[in-house]
Amino acid sequence: MIRHFLVIALFAISPAFSHAQPSLPSSFQAKTIHSPAGADIFVRWGGKGSVVLLIHGYAENSDSWAPLAGDLMKDHTVVVPDLRGIGKSSKPEGGYDKKTQAKDMRAVVTGLGYDKTFVVAHDIGNMVAYAYAATYPDKVERLVVMDAPIPGVEPWKEILQNPGVWHFNFHGPDAERLVAGRERIYFDRIWNDFTGDLSKPDEATRNFFAATYAQPGGMRAGFAQFAAFSQDAKDNEVFERVKLTMPVLAVGGEKSFGPLQAVIMRHVATNVQEAVVTGSGHWLMEERPAYTVTLIRNFLDSPQVAAPAVASTAADLGEKRLTPAEYQFPQHGNPGTGSSGVGGIDTVVLKGDPDNAGVYTIMLRVPAHTKIAAHSHRDDRVATVISGTWHIGYGEKFDEAKLKALPSGSFYTEPPSVAHFAETGDEAVVVQITGFGPSSTDYVDPTQDPRRGKGE
Repeated sequence: MIRHFLVIALFAISPAFSHAQPSLPSSFQAKTIHSPAGADIFVRWGGKGSVVLLIHGYAENSDSWAPLAGDLMKDHTVVVPDLRGIGKSSKPEGGYDKKTQAKDMRAVVTGLGYDKTFVVAHDIGNMVAYAYAATYPDKVERLVVMDAPIPGVEPWKEILQNPGVWHFNFHGPDAERLVAGRERIYFDRIWNDFTGDLSKPDEATRNFFAATYAQPGGMRAGFAQFAAFSQDAKDNEVFERVKLTMPVLAVGGEKSFGPLQAVIMRHVATNVQEAVVTGSGHWLMEERPAYTVTLIRNFLDSPQVAAPAVASTAADLGEKRLTPAEYQFPQHGNPGTGSSGVGGIDTVVLKGDPDNAGVYTIMLRVPAHTKIAAHSHRDDRVATVISGTWHIGYGEKFDEAKLKALPSGSFYTEPPSVAHFAETGDEAVVVQITGFGPSSTDYVDPTQDPRRGKGE
């Protein structure tokens, strides 16, 4: 599910941050704010200027934001709460669904006298931040989410099948007894499995965070974050019906979620920018703090982050009915975005625009005796064979033995960033594909990309 990707660094690295025990700036004020949703939330804040709400993740607390908070406080007001059940916030029996925790965050913001904010989140904080943005869309100016899935939002089902996330289902009284007194061992497994560098987080950081969860009720409350995932998925199915419209920056660690973070967010938001932190695993603030801080600051301070406007035509505003005889393939010699890029493939866009955010449907007419090397697309796609027999297989390398013959009327999927390959036989094939743009095409072996040398 989670693949390793390579990207080019976006900007130079600023002076390195230290890796001692994390701590927010000593100048920050602190207080506990009661949430009407049934928790007492510990929050620290400081700085001046536009307000930025930082929402931390699991295996950490609000101190994990030390590098970012120290930088942003120069010209932003930084608000850094502990989620319910974590750090110095109270540990109630319930309320760990992310919709309820979004209410906690709103109580913190308004309790400090603020209203609209930027929101930056990591790990489980992403889930709370999404619920917050979906519940209070007019209160979030820009949203940053980093390296974690959103329950119920694809490819959520695929993520749950990954044995690496067994801890999602590890909770309850027996789990609490097993971990009691062994918190550091439990968290080492999580830190080690999801880092790109086993020396990070460092010893001081690990000891500090493990000790906070070892407090009475700490592991019970921590496990409750995962136990709420089934309810979160149900809530998010409702939230997803209305897409977020504020600018969103989706950040993935190269050795963790990578560009998959943007794939996830494009299911729920219309204006998503993608960024991958090279060399980093999941723990971005510990592994690549300087790079990540600069990335976030540039996004928050950018004067223009709106998605490019896409002109709508009357033919694409809603109702459309086409018979097979009415399909037109005007892009001869140009396979178009979302196709394999192989010359000779004709493409027609039936709805939307694969170059921009939103649902699109394209139809491809692939000539006979066409062979397509292993490649992937960043968005989640489904397809139907309209005519002919399509031979398709999954894998990092073209393999005749893995091809399956799909006659007309057949259905298949192209999961995000999953490599696949195909070929046609003695007849042309017409395939209809629907995805959620923007789409792309990335060949496993770049030397097999037919677009090389053509300015694409």
